[in-house]
Order: sequence, then structure tokens, then C-alpha cells
Amino acid sequence: MANPRVAVLMGSDSDLPKLEGTFNTLRELGLEFTADVISAHRTPAAAHAFAAGAEEKGYEVIIAAAGGAAHLAGVLASQTTLPIIGVPIPTSNLGGLDSLLSTVQMPGGVPVATVGVGSGGAKNAAVLAAQIIAVGDPDLRARLKAFKEKQADEVAEKSRRLKEKVEG
Repeated sequence: MANPRVAVLMGSDSDLPKLEGTFNTLRELGLEFTADVISAHRTPAAAHAFAAGAEEKGYEVIIAAAGGAAHLAGVLASQTTLPIIGVPIPTSNLGGLDSLLSTVQMPGGVPVATVGVGSGGAKNAAVLAAQIIAVGDPDLRARLKAFKEKQADEVAEKSRRLKEKVEG
């Protein structure tokens, strides 16, 4: 993409299916992004280098998804002043609780905004990234408003269908 504003990093390519909501929502909001696999444990030098150079490359927000020990978001946050949004990936052993705690429990001065485990969290990471960027982008703010109105319309339609089905 020409001018990606968001970087989406994952600790493993096995996380890709869990991030579909992130990618789809970024596309729906018209936010350009890049995606990459960087491991906090297996490629720490690459994680440090990416974070240290992210602002210079034009990124405004980094979304970091990882499971298990889930240190990727924290490692990135230690190397940049850009906002980091952590997406805890569900795990087979603890259902993602381990990922959630590893992502959210950061030391003072090294913040990571953390969204929920699972598909809702993946979508929310994209929405939060857009909301952060929209502070200085009126066009994106308008797209976010339309996005939220569409969600409200979808709920109203579901309510109408439910009433029709249940009440006759």
C-alpha cells in the first residue's frame, strides 16, 4: 500500500485467521496498513528495529497480536512513542487468558492499549486505531461516524426482524 498509517504485526503466521476482523475493518474504514510477522522471542532484534523506525516510515499506530507469552506489544512499546494496541490471541491451553494478562500487564511508563481476546478484540483494535488517527483527520472521523451509524442500523434491523418473528 502507498502510505500505510497502521502496522499490523503478529507473533506468528498462525495468528492470521484471528486477525481477519482487524484487516476487514481497516479496509472498511479506508485505512491503509501493512502486515508482518515479527516475534518478540524469536526475532527480538527485528521487533526492536521495526518499532524504532516505525514513526520515520509514517506509521501512526501499531497493532500487535500475539498469543501465549504475548510479549510482542510490550517489546514494541518499549522502543517507540507511537500508540501500540495489543490484541491477545486465544490459546488452546488457557483460552487466551494468558495472552490477555501478558498484554495488559505492562510496567508504568510503557503503555499498551489492550483489546479483548478473540474476534471482537481484533475488530476493536482496528476501530481504536482509526479513532486515534481520526483525532487529526476529519475525513476519517466522518468515516468512523458512518461506520458506527451502520452498526446501529444493523442492530435496529435485527430488532425489527426479531419482533416480527416472535410477535408475529
